[in-house]
Amino acid sequence: MEIQGEEHASKLLRAQTHVWNHIFKFINSLSLKCAIDLSIPDIIHNYGQPMPLSKLIASLPIHPSKTCFISRLMRILTHSDFFSEHHATENEHEVMYDLTDASKLLLKDHPFSMNCVPQFIFDPIMINPWFQFSTWFTNEDPTPFSTENGIGFWDFAGSEPKFSHLVNDIMASDTRLFSTVVIEKCKTVFEGIESLVDVGGGTGTMAKVVAESFPQLKCIVFDLPHVVADLQGTENIKYVGGDMFEAIPHADSIILKVNIYYLSINYILS
Repeated sequence: MEIQGEEHASKLLRAQTHVWNHIFKFINSLSLKCAIDLSIPDIIHNYGQPMPLSKLIASLPIHPSKTCFISRLMRILTHSDFFSEHHATENEHEVMYDLTDASKLLLKDHPFSMNCVPQFIFDPIMINPWFQFSTWFTNEDPTPFSTENGIGFWDFAGSEPKFSHLVNDIMASDTRLFSTVVIEKCKTVFEGIESLVDVGGGTGTMAKVVAESFPQLKCIVFDLPHVVADLQGTENIKYVGGDMFEAIPHADSIILKVNIYYLSINYILS
C-alpha cells in the first residue's frame, strides 16, 4: 500500500504510536504490582539511603537466572516516577535507587499506605470482568462483574470473607488520609452536633478519628451487614448493618464519603 506524502506518513506513524501506547499501558501498572509483590519499596526504604542495584538484587527473593531483568523492571518504574536514580560519583557507573513520594505511599508501614490497592485492583477477580466488557454490552447482565462471576460485586464480597476484608482494607486506606485532612481543615463542621452516621463507613476508620477528636459525638458506622457483623463498638461508636438504599439510621448529621475507587466499582462492576 502506497503512502501519499510525508505529512500523511507522519500522521500514520503518530496514530500507530498512539495505538501501541494504549495497548501496552498495562505494563506500567503490572510492573508496579510486581515491585510490590517483591517488596522493593520496603527493601529500599529499610536500606536507609539510595540502594545500589547489586545490593537490591541480592536482597530480592528471586531466582538467580532472573537477576538481569531487575534493572529493566527498575527502568520502567523509574520512568513512571516511582523510584529515582542516583550515582555515587561521576566515575561510579552502578546506578542506585531511592524512593519518591509516590513509592513511599506503597510502604507497608506508611500511615497512609496504599500498598493493598494495586494488589486488589490487579487481582484476577477484578481484572477478568474487563475481558467481559464487550460481552456485557450484548446481554442483560447488570454489570461485567456479574457476567464473569454470575453474581454482583457486593454479593460476591459478602460470600467471600477474604475478598471482603481486602475491600475494607482499601476503603480504610483511602479514609486514613481523608479523615486526617477533614479533621485538620474542617473542624468547625463538627461543632454543635451531637450525633452522626457514617454511611458506607466500612470498619469505622473515619468514625474512630472523628470520635477521638470530638468525644462528645455519638457516631454510627452504617454498612452492609457482613461488613459490620463482627465489629465491636465503643462508648461513642456503634456499628449498624443495613442497606443505605432502604433506610439510614437517624442522626444530626451524615457522612457520605465517595472516592474514585468506590465510583469505579459501583459504576462498572457492582
